Amino acid sequence: MSGALPISDFDFEYPDELIASVPAEPRDSSRLLVIERRTGALEHAVFRELPRFLRPGDCLILNRTKVLPCRLIGRKSTGGKVDLLLVRELGPTSWSALSSGLKAGQALEFPGGLGARVEGVDEAGEYLLSFAARDIRPYLAEHGLPPLPPYIAKKRLPSREDLARYQTVYARDEGSIAAPTAGLHFTPELLDRLRIQGVLTAWVTLHVGRGTFRPIKGDDAAAHVMLAETYEVEAAQAELIVSAKARGGRLVAVGTTATRTLETIAASPPGISAARGESSLYIRPGYRFRAVDALITNFHLPRSTPLMLASAFAGRERLLSAYREAVTRRYRLYSYGDATLIQ
Repeated sequence: MSGALPISDFDFEYPDELIASVPAEPRDSSRLLVIERRTGALEHAVFRELPRFLRPGDCLILNRTKVLPCRLIGRKSTGGKVDLLLVRELGPTSWSALSSGLKAGQALEFPGGLGARVEGVDEAGEYLLSFAARDIRPYLAEHGLPPLPPYIAKKRLPSREDLARYQTVYARDEGSIAAPTAGLHFTPELLDRLRIQGVLTAWVTLHVGRGTFRPIKGDDAAAHVMLAETYEVEAAQAELIVSAKARGGRLVAVGTTATRTLETIAASPPGISAARGESSLYIRPGYRFRAVDALITNFHLPRSTPLMLASAFAGRERLLSAYREAVTRRYRLYSYGDATLIQ
């Protein structure tokens, strides 16, 4: 990949009311826009109809990361509200966080008696915090709020229902600060129907961090650098993926995080095998896909890295044409919105 990539080429218009602030119920009642990436042909469906677009031997690649309830709302000891998004665990009592208006030395107080001190700010603009607790994870489990994206949080406050709903039904490995939202549409019943049909399921883990949603700055999208996020693919899952591919099945990545995990390990010798590490893979137009054959993903924000990945897979013009059609037909957008299948 080389050459400039004007960020303005990745804009599209939509009315604000299409941003979904609540999820569809049940999960698989969300709409599904099927995009034929070779021709640009579109088909409109409902997510529970996914089995008719897949065939026996295809292999779904699902990210089973689990979202931390890592949003904390409290007060500064000097007065005033503080709203934290915990980003990285630095030690038993130390975390980095996104917030605003904090100063080194400030004391913070949270419901339930948890206290913290602001130690400073790092080069990435994250506040460094020390907590007056041996381990705050039990506190987060009881008092933490789901880290809903800003475009939802500005419309309404998180609720207890979001703790379960902003989480896939197959989440297992805790560590994300945002949900792998393409997986939110699956129900246990839908997964069972796919299994009975002969569609395989393989699990990977990539913990969603700032790298996934950090904005692209500047006019040249090609100059963006992804922040690293941790991933793991177990040996049995890698073997299943390789076997499915060898027998002619398609690898159907559920979400951009599953895509980046699979493409990261496929790019390194010996190819798809058991692996763990950090990925800073930035997939943008011009990227050559080594593993993924089809992609299930939500509608993405303009000028975002997930939109770059989807554009690389479908073709920018085809994808944005499909987005314009989706807006015309009133599809619901973003994390709690509807889905696309690009194949």
